[in-house]
Amino acid sequence: MSSSLVKNTFGKRKVGMLLATSVIGLTLTAPAVFAQANKTTAGAEKKTEAAAEVSSNSPLKIGFVNTEKILRDSAPAKEAQEKIEAEFKKRDEELQKLANSLRSKAEEFDKNVPVMTDAERSKAQRELADIDTDLQRKRREFQEDFNRRRNEAFSGIVDKANAAIREIAEKDNYDLIVQDAVTVSARIDITETIIQVLDKK
Repeated sequence: MSSSLVKNTFGKRKVGMLLATSVIGLTLTAPAVFAQANKTTAGAEKKTEAAAEVSSNSPLKIGFVNTEKILRDSAPAKEAQEKIEAEFKKRDEELQKLANSLRSKAEEFDKNVPVMTDAERSKAQRELADIDTDLQRKRREFQEDFNRRRNEAFSGIVDKANAAIREIAEKDNYDLIVQDAVTVSARIDITETIIQVLDKK
């Protein structure tokens, strides 16, 4: 999907690290002639360095989201799938009828070919080829239209999923939420949480 489900947010501890670094940078440029100021600065520097060290030692909070599962199991995805299938049901039935007709004609041809003249056989073969070509074209158009319609519907669901992920990331202070991974622990999989949020919308 073009829309990325990756979220990288800075929690309060990250802001603390940035502020600590800024304070350290400023104190290093303070004039050396102010001895008292230097003592105060040194004390502040130690405190900010300690805060930065604690912050940097804090583990990252990471979550994983299975997009395929969201587009399969969430209520909006199921609703969209049912709607699309209903829209294309008539065309699908027409394709089935055409395929059945081709099969019947092919079976009839195989049955009668021993008693056909060369002209009759050539004519029947051309008719079968024309029906098959028409069937393949209609199947291709059907698949292209179906995929286009599905992509349109599901892109909206992906947008909603992205919004839900941002909401959860900010609410629960996630540092990183990823979409694809080779292996994932169930401990960091928040897909069901995202689906629950989507189902309520």
